[in-house]
Amino acid sequence: MYKLDSKDKAIVEILQKQGRISISDLAQQVSLSDKPCLRRVKKLEQSGVIEGYSAIINRRAVDHSVLVYAFVRLAANTDTLAQKFEQTLVDLEHVLECSVVTGSYDYLLKIVAEDLESYESFVKKSLGRLDFISTIESTVVLKQTFSRTTLPIK
Repeated sequence: MYKLDSKDKAIVEILQKQGRISISDLAQQVSLSDKPCLRRVKKLEQSGVIEGYSAIINRRAVDHSVLVYAFVRLAANTDTLAQKFEQTLVDLEHVLECSVVTGSYDYLLKIVAEDLESYESFVKKSLGRLDFISTIESTVVLKQTFSRTTLPIK
């Protein structure tokens, strides 16, 4: 694991909030010149600390007004079924996140849909067709009070 020093932490914290900041502005904010700052950013990217850059899109602005958390239990808790399930989900673009969880379910999925009818269709035609799933329990988000995309950097 790459060990972050105070300059790296400052760079990462700024880039989380301002991914499109110029190297010159970033360097100025962390009290470095441009070239050393760029070298640090490249090192953070190559080491995997920075995995990539993206725009944060308002889901409602692109007609995804429904947000659902779905708990999934597999028919059997085996490596083969888990691998098959995870590989299948990668291709389902409405599934934003897939996490292995403890408790009475095996996975927690974060799913977006245009509306409740399209979510129902997604469950019946995509998830429901997978014979290695035994249970799907859905929780529809009524109101999202906030969502963070930044991690606390200490």
